[in-house]
This record gives sequence, C-alpha cells and structure tokens, in this order.
Amino acid sequence: MNRWTLRGLILFCGMGLSLPAEDAPVARPNIVLIMADDLGFSDIGCYGGEIRTPHLNQMATNGLRFTQFYNTARCCPTRAALMTGLYPHQAGVGLMTQRTAQPGYQGQLHRQCVTMAEVLRGSGYSTYMAGKWHLVREGDMDGNRTKDAWPMQRGFQRFYGTIAGGGNYFGPNTLVKDNALVAAASLPKDYYYTTALGEQAAGFIREHHDDPARTKTPFFLYLAFTAPHWPLHAPEVQVAKYRGSYRQGWDKLREARYKRQIAMKLVDARWPLSPRHPAAPAWESLPEARRKEMDERMAIYAAMVDVMDQAVGRVLAELERTGLRGNSLVVFLADNGGCDETGLFGFERNPGARLGTAESFASYGACWANASNTPFRYFKKDHHEGGIASPLIVQWPARVEAGGQLREQPGHVIDLMPTLVEAANATYPAKFQGQDIIPMEGRSLMPAFEDHPVDRDALYWEHVGNRGVRSGDWKLVSNVRHDKGAWELYNMAADRTEQVNLIDQRPDKAREMEAMWAAWAKRTRVLPKPANSPPSTR
Repeated sequence: MNRWTLRGLILFCGMGLSLPAEDAPVARPNIVLIMADDLGFSDIGCYGGEIRTPHLNQMATNGLRFTQFYNTARCCPTRAALMTGLYPHQAGVGLMTQRTAQPGYQGQLHRQCVTMAEVLRGSGYSTYMAGKWHLVREGDMDGNRTKDAWPMQRGFQRFYGTIAGGGNYFGPNTLVKDNALVAAASLPKDYYYTTALGEQAAGFIREHHDDPARTKTPFFLYLAFTAPHWPLHAPEVQVAKYRGSYRQGWDKLREARYKRQIAMKLVDARWPLSPRHPAAPAWESLPEARRKEMDERMAIYAAMVDVMDQAVGRVLAELERTGLRGNSLVVFLADNGGCDETGLFGFERNPGARLGTAESFASYGACWANASNTPFRYFKKDHHEGGIASPLIVQWPARVEAGGQLREQPGHVIDLMPTLVEAANATYPAKFQGQDIIPMEGRSLMPAFEDHPVDRDALYWEHVGNRGVRSGDWKLVSNVRHDKGAWELYNMAADRTEQVNLIDQRPDKAREMEAMWAAWAKRTRVLPKPANSPPSTR
C-alpha cells in the first residue's frame, strides 16, 4: 500500500492517528485547471518551443512536467473526458456536438456522469469557470431552447466564457456571463478574448479571497482557453514581437525544437525526429511571397500562445497576491495536437483582409502544425502521438517539492478527475440527483507526483474511425485518414516517434491488443456507432 492510499484511509476512517511531521496531511488545496486549445506538444518553452512562455516555464521549474500524457485528439471529446473522468463516449461525446440516437454520441454530457464541478462543489468547494465549454448540443448554444447543459447547470457557481467551440477573439460568439449571453457590440474596442479570460479568472480568485463567507473554503477554477485555435487573431503589438522569427521555415524549426527536447530529456535521443509530413513541401522550395505569408501566419500563432501565457501569469500573480499559491494545485494541459484541418498553408475566409485582424479568419496550416507536434507524426484527430501527446505541468508547492523534475508515467485526461478527487479528499458519487453514475475510468496521478507507478492495464482511443490502445510500452494504432485504417504496432520505449511498424514481427501482440480494444469499444459505448459515421472496425 503506498503512502497516498494510507493517508487517504486515515483521513477517511477518522482514526485520530498522528502522522510524522513530514507526512502531515495538507489542507485541501485550491485547484486551478488550465487547458489550451489546439496547442502542439512542442509549442511552449518548457516543452522545447521558442515561443515566450515565461509563466508556464516557471510553473515547470517549480513543479513537474509529464512526458507521456495524453488527450483524446479532439476538442469536445477531450473536454468531456476531462470533466467526467470517463472516456468521451461514456460521457456522451464520442464525436462532436451533433445529437444522434446512439448512447455514445449524444452531443453533450448526459446525466449518468458527473462533472468535476459537481463533485467538488458537493465536497465544499466553490466552483468557477472562465473559457470554452463546448459541451452543449448544436442548437442549444444560444440558450433559447434550454440551458440544461450549460456550465452553471453542471456544477459551476460562476461562469464567464463561450458555449461554442471557437470564433472571433475580438468579439466571440456565444459569450456568456453566468447564465446570460453578452452581446459582442457591448464589448470594449480593445477587447481580446484570451486576455479577458485571464482577467476574469483572476477576478474569481480575488472575489473568493475577499468574501468572508468563502475565503476559508477552497475553490476550483477551470480556465479553458480557445488559444491558439484558429482563427489567427492577436493584437498587433504582440504579433510584432514574432514577425520575421519564422523565416527559417518549418524544417529548421522542427530540428531546433527536437534538439532542445533531447537536451531537456523530454525526448529520448534514440527516437528519430519523424520526417516532414509527406504532403508538406520543403521550406526552401517555396517562393518568396509564400515564405513571407507563412512567416506572418506563424508569428500570429506564436503571439496567441504568448498572450495565453500572459493570461496564465495574471492568474498565478493573483494566487501570489492573495497568499493562496502555496496550497494551490495548478495544472496545465492541451486538448489535442496541432491542427491540420485547414490545408497545408492554412486558409483565409475573407481574402484581402489583413491576417490577424478582426476582419480576417485564417489558420496556420498543416505545415506549421507538423512543427507544433515535434517530434511526432500526424495531427489533431489522429491517434498517432502527434494528435494525442499533450504537455502536462503540475505545480503544488505545499505537496510537490520536486521542482523541475520530469515524470515518465503515462497518463490520460481521464486521470485528472480521480487525481483532483483524491487531492481534494472529495467523494465521487455512485448516485447524483437521482441518477446512477458511471464509475470513473481514470487512475489518480498522485502516486506519480512522488515518482511512483500508476497502476493501470491500458489506455484507449477512438475518434472518427481512428483507433488506438497503449498497454505498457506497446501501442497499437490505426488511422483512417492517412493510412486507410490498417493497424500498426509500435514499441513506445524504443520508438515513440512511431517510425518502425512491428506488426509483422509481433502479430501475436497485435492480435492480443486488438482484442483488448474491441472489448473496450463495446463496453464504453464506442459501438454501436451512428449511421454514416467512419467505421471503427475492419
């Protein structure tokens, strides 16, 4: 029995035993959970990137970085898994927000699952959210029919953010304060969504601390950015800091990030940098006009990440100012890898508009996304490492003293619910509001904080027909977009960049893992799939 389990039993049973000073239980922490949107594994500084992210870097210096943490490869499925501790199909969001008749594809969270906010609020926490929700069905995001699946109806006491999945950063659609829509026309001229989220999140902390009725109780704050998801929007003063920085191109950028990752020990030097994506041209082959345009697109993307880091800094500064930082558990992650959905060089819906402005609606494209996901293959929606590998930074000064260390234990977004439930000494319910609740699928990462193993059998994925399972060092993966859905087998310890497919050498292991995946898919509502959806079996 590890000491986390022992401590939990002592607290739970109320045995009145005294622990040694170094094992004295810490008061329930404040919890700040921060998520980026469409951020690649290598974009931030402490994961090898050149973008200026001093606040996230400082979190890493004072806390832990996980090197093998996974999301579900797409925005709302990851948010469903994050909020519930379940695989997304179990929570009803196996695809996106379209409603179907199939249980795993309801388009929003159903009532047989509970959110982190519901669990923590039921355990005495105040609950706040700023940012992107994206767990409401199409047609209900304006609230005209129902608000049953909005944040304040799923456990949050305060909310400021967007119900929909993305949009204009200078005047976001479905912007809501608490339970009321905010008209874009009412926003100030210098409004920028990422900055506003940081200010609102810091404001929630300040209000909590200054309220005598709440200040003695802990809080849970979920800060969910849309940055750096397209459209490419950023204040000009921020873009100017990066303009010209990407004239080296994506090939040299990938090489530079890869070298830094090896030096940081985030990446094993035995794993070769994956080749440039086959459809992407060499930078040197591009005409000058295209290079200039692509430098501008990446400069805007970098500015969006930079401003996000500044917003994180506002939240950390407010924790410091209020004296709450020491016993605040702060977690940062991303919802999926860099996005290739909009073509090799990105798109622009309003030709002639200046990139980065409110009149423009553009993206940075697959070539830069390939660099964002350094050193891995493929992209958002894919279950090769480029789609599912996420930064995970954990800072908790009162508990995690191993500042700057790495953790190699594999983890998954489903693990954050049990981790926070354990950290908060909360209770995950078997029933909630008269409904039987599906048990958590994740495993607490608290043992990994002290560099102990996390006990699990396997991790699984499915999205738009793409499939994956990881068991120990072995990973079985298939991709319908790029590889026509054939299974591939990789040894993650020797080859995490997925260059040597071992399926012909180890057909026995592949068959074993395929059977595991099939049993999981049946159990967790991956199957049956809706009509006309990409198949998950071959």
